[in-house]
Amino acid sequence: MQNLDLVRRFPRQLPLVLAISAALALVACGGSNSDSTSNSTQADVALVVPSAPADLGFVDTAPVVASVPAFVDNAASNQRGDARYATLDTNAGVRVLAGFKTIWQPLTDIVDAGVSAPAVSNFPAVIPSVWTGLPNDGTAGGTILNSAVHNANIQYVVTATTARTPAQELAAYLDDRRGKGYSVSDGMGPLTTAWRAAAQQTTSITAIAADATTVLYNDTGNNIGVGGSANAAFGSVVDFISAMSNNGSTEPAKRFYKYARPYRWSSSVVVVPALVPAKSSTPTTDGGFTSGHSAEATRDTVAMAYAVPERFQEILTRGLELGENRILAGMHSPLDVISGRMQGQAVVAANLVDPANATKKAAAVAQAHVTLMAQTSTSSDTSGATFNAFAHSGTVATDRFADYATNKANYLRRMTYSFAPIAATTAPAVVPKGAEALLETRLPYLSDVQRRVVLKTTAIASGYPVMDDAEGWGRLNLFAAADGYGVFTGNVVVVMDASQGGFSAMDSWRNDISGAGKLLKQGSGTLKLTGNNSWTGGTEVNAGILEADSVSALGKGDVYVSGGTLVSNATGATTVSGKYTQLANTTLELDLGSGQQGRFTATGVITIAGGTLRIKFQNGYKPAVGDTLNIITAASFKGKFTSIVVDGFSATPIYTDTGLQLRLGA
Repeated sequence: MQNLDLVRRFPRQLPLVLAISAALALVACGGSNSDSTSNSTQADVALVVPSAPADLGFVDTAPVVASVPAFVDNAASNQRGDARYATLDTNAGVRVLAGFKTIWQPLTDIVDAGVSAPAVSNFPAVIPSVWTGLPNDGTAGGTILNSAVHNANIQYVVTATTARTPAQELAAYLDDRRGKGYSVSDGMGPLTTAWRAAAQQTTSITAIAADATTVLYNDTGNNIGVGGSANAAFGSVVDFISAMSNNGSTEPAKRFYKYARPYRWSSSVVVVPALVPAKSSTPTTDGGFTSGHSAEATRDTVAMAYAVPERFQEILTRGLELGENRILAGMHSPLDVISGRMQGQAVVAANLVDPANATKKAAAVAQAHVTLMAQTSTSSDTSGATFNAFAHSGTVATDRFADYATNKANYLRRMTYSFAPIAATTAPAVVPKGAEALLETRLPYLSDVQRRVVLKTTAIASGYPVMDDAEGWGRLNLFAAADGYGVFTGNVVVVMDASQGGFSAMDSWRNDISGAGKLLKQGSGTLKLTGNNSWTGGTEVNAGILEADSVSALGKGDVYVSGGTLVSNATGATTVSGKYTQLANTTLELDLGSGQQGRFTATGVITIAGGTLRIKFQNGYKPAVGDTLNIITAASFKGKFTSIVVDGFSATPIYTDTGLQLRLGA
């Protein structure tokens, strides 16, 4: 009809009045069913089609804090033994952890623990500090400024090491002794064997040595593997991971903050017995803050997550687990480990945005997928046997990171280690310059501006010790960011191109999304929403597929389908908290199961100006011929579908003033 075409072409114009026929032919499973059972009021009343949810006129942003020297611009200053970079103001690796100075004031504000350096230009010479590295020798090496946090920091290690299980002791030992790159690669789950084979990773540390009285660090393996031309199939990946640690030393921070290891603060800390020989005999140059193991594990896992984003959350969880194992080993405190995560993320971001690495990172992503797909006989398309599906095909018995809820809880717990906030928890989140690069491969269909907003809207609350750095590295929650936006503000336009494969073809956002913004889904790809969502600005599907996988997936506003397909696949009835409008040449797909699974309801008016209703059945649910299905309910139901297709059945629609039923036929 001409007027229906006008609605489809101009969905945002003022409501249009459409004259509809008294008898629309409804097609189901190739057959035609006259609508003899529809409510008589549906036949002759002109249909008023609402407008799409209002365009809010702006998009959200996360601007860089211009007053703060960006880590990504100054990463090369993270050095020791150079007078030009010996202070908090001149050394980016020290400055990113400056929040620690509200807890602890080091003996000197210089990178000088066991370090000397000649004067350079206007920078005075560095003279080694008198810090001994032993906090109880009378000098302490500094001043405790927040005794509650400091005491909690050390007591956490006492409690953890005295309650440590044999399994935890073994894990702590292995993560201490092995190359960190080898250790964390088991976070690849079902891909671990293929990854280690392709990288040619090896280790000689597989158990606690029988004689641990003389053994120190003697892993004769190769840590991240074999790079370069010596590994034609995977060398670019190994080289990329190595490059992501450039300027990543934790030594400048250790030698600036001069904060002792936990076993030096308290004799009640129980170091893993087999690691006692590994305790440094030179405590002056062996500070605890920040943890080098934790920082390296973060760098390696963030780089691996970039190369294989299909395991993004799992591999990042493994990186933080290694950090916790440093606490269980008795070698580091929670604040040591938290700061290692912060610095590691900043280092990788700096290397990702470095133009010198542009070709390297692209080559790594491509090679990782070509090689791993070949080894696992998978592809990046959207069929059932995809690479992504294989990457998540393990069970908790075969993949320690197979359970999403457990990973999420552990990641969040390890971000703060149960410290109470020491400052306001409501400060707006800021996003460091360059941090958006960390999400380039995980959210490839978003712009850099959108990725920054994702990081802003998923950041952890403010106020936690050490984590309130001025740039925002401490509050970044990369696990949550991999699940998309946390808040919609303004217009959120998502354009996904299925032809690109991977996450551009299909992705899931699992956060609980709030805010007053509007979601506009465009492009040919599929976006699934699974959270308990509450945004109020409405939802419009313009192209591709938007799938509601929870009853509140569509938020609290109106829903408008002007193109593409809306899928209801929730365990209960998908609820539209407002009006639902569907135009011609669109599809509403209901994936029905037992009970209310996949049904559709609206608290406002449902207006159907044509389009297709598609019914599928799942999870073994199969109704019988002659059954009448209650599939759609609303406060008021107006209009009709142009066609109705039901898998395995013909169907006679029964329209009422408040919904739609289907009577199934053979």
